[in-house]
Amino acid sequence: MAKLSLFDRRKRRVRTALKARAGGRPRLSVHRSGRHMYAQIIDDVEGRTVAYASTLTKGSKGPGATTEAAAKVGKELAEAAKKAGVTTVVFDRGGFLFHGRVKALADAAREGGLEF
Repeated sequence: MAKLSLFDRRKRRVRTALKARAGGRPRLSVHRSGRHMYAQIIDDVEGRTVAYASTLTKGSKGPGATTEAAAKVGKELAEAAKKAGVTTVVFDRGGFLFHGRVKALADAAREGGLEF
């Protein structure tokens, strides 16, 4: 078995802790790449994606690796979640630290009406 990187170990640890205390709430999963931000709300009970948003969706122009772009993704995700009937989620930052673009996305999602 291959040895896991520090990032993969942190991601696994964060996700395991979240699933233990989620209480049936959907999970807001965030992925940050060098160029774009991706976020989706996942219902782990049913195994399906409820809502998603990214810097690659229609109407997103300009650089996708900025805090402003991450904030737009957070607002779009909150709107999509409202349409799907989701109001409370558990925030899954994956292996990423909670600052910069990840924090901007989370703050915008909270402003948009999601509770976590």
